[in-house]
Amino acid sequence: MKADAARNALIGVVAALIGVLLLASGFLVRVMTEPDAGPATAVAPAGQSPDTASVAGAAAAGSVSGSTIDEVMGVLVEDFVDPDRVNAEYLYEAAINGVFQALGDPHSTYIDPNTYAISRDDFSGTFQGIGATVSQQGSFVIIVRPIEGTPADEAGLQAGDTILEVDGESAEGWTVQQAVLRIRGPRGSSVELKIRHVDGTEQTFSIVRDEIEVTSVSYDPPGGVLRDADGTEVTDLFYVRIRTITRTTPQEVRDAIRRASDEGKKGLLIDVRGDPGGLLVETTEIADMFLDSGTILVQVDRDGNERVATATSGTLTDLPVVVLQDEFSASGSELFAAALQENGRAMVVGTTSFGKGTVNHVRELSNGGAVYVSIARWLTPQRNQIEGRGIIPDVPITLTVEDIEAGRDIAMFRAIDVMREQIATGEFRPTVKSAG
Repeated sequence: MKADAARNALIGVVAALIGVLLLASGFLVRVMTEPDAGPATAVAPAGQSPDTASVAGAAAAGSVSGSTIDEVMGVLVEDFVDPDRVNAEYLYEAAINGVFQALGDPHSTYIDPNTYAISRDDFSGTFQGIGATVSQQGSFVIIVRPIEGTPADEAGLQAGDTILEVDGESAEGWTVQQAVLRIRGPRGSSVELKIRHVDGTEQTFSIVRDEIEVTSVSYDPPGGVLRDADGTEVTDLFYVRIRTITRTTPQEVRDAIRRASDEGKKGLLIDVRGDPGGLLVETTEIADMFLDSGTILVQVDRDGNERVATATSGTLTDLPVVVLQDEFSASGSELFAAALQENGRAMVVGTTSFGKGTVNHVRELSNGGAVYVSIARWLTPQRNQIEGRGIIPDVPITLTVEDIEAGRDIAMFRAIDVMREQIATGEFRPTVKSAG
């Protein structure tokens, strides 16, 4: 019984860690639209000046306005018993965050200038730093994964390492954003990290930063070799993993399709497990590569107006496709899976996806930060809701503790079986689910 409890606790920790990775930096778990050309400004209704509109809005909200917040800040500066805690920048940011919390929408949020700068780099495909993904665990930030071939990887950082100090300063209590801002830096500069390994030993690394190219697409399956349930190496299918959707992803997918064709593969296994999504235009572009016609997605705004993205004539490949997803596949990866599934182009294998179907519009602010505001909902080609529902797989998979302990990738095994069946019969049988 104790062993079972320990295994379940371990699974819970792993799940929580992945969840934090996805959600703590919430700006990554969304499909983005491009920002407006300029910073956000107050817009008054026709016939009202901005000042009049501001006063009217304040009255509707119970006479609480920006000037009231300034007044409260003045009182705190003069009277609060612990003046060191009256940090104006921190308190004003807290007030802004409180506005978004009151909306009750987890997808609308304020992004401070430093975090927004990081988020923009994450979607460009390159950044300068050491090359490791990190996440929050308790009061420390840990290394989730050093990226292969980067300074972090070559220095010997390992998954699960706890960051104790950065350049001699304790990292206890730091957020992910604080850690990233301190560890990233110009190419050629160095950073010193004191690390506690999973086995409890501690080590200090001096790492020289470099330009990190983050490819969003890889060809290496879990375990390094694509194998079926019998352990036999699979050589006739091509494996593609899409980690996230950035500006470089469409070209990377084109390269993967071309490589599969050149190698004479009979089918494509596209793995979007753990993919938090990314950019909208690039998401539709990738889906269009596999579709000759049909709807890719439907966007419905708050007034019920619809915008429909449709596939253009011609595809880059006619190879059969199976998409693997899990509960951490979100936003753009859900749109991609649904577009192929509901157009009869691919089977989806795995667990029900995350369920992030909200359109977020990014508005850059004068302070260098931004606000992400939910402005519409995404629907699948068959007008199924994604938000809170997710994409339901054609072939559902349930992992057991024994599977995890033995390292069996049951979803991959089942995807290979489904692909072989499709190749043998020449038929695609995705489940086209009616709206409801």
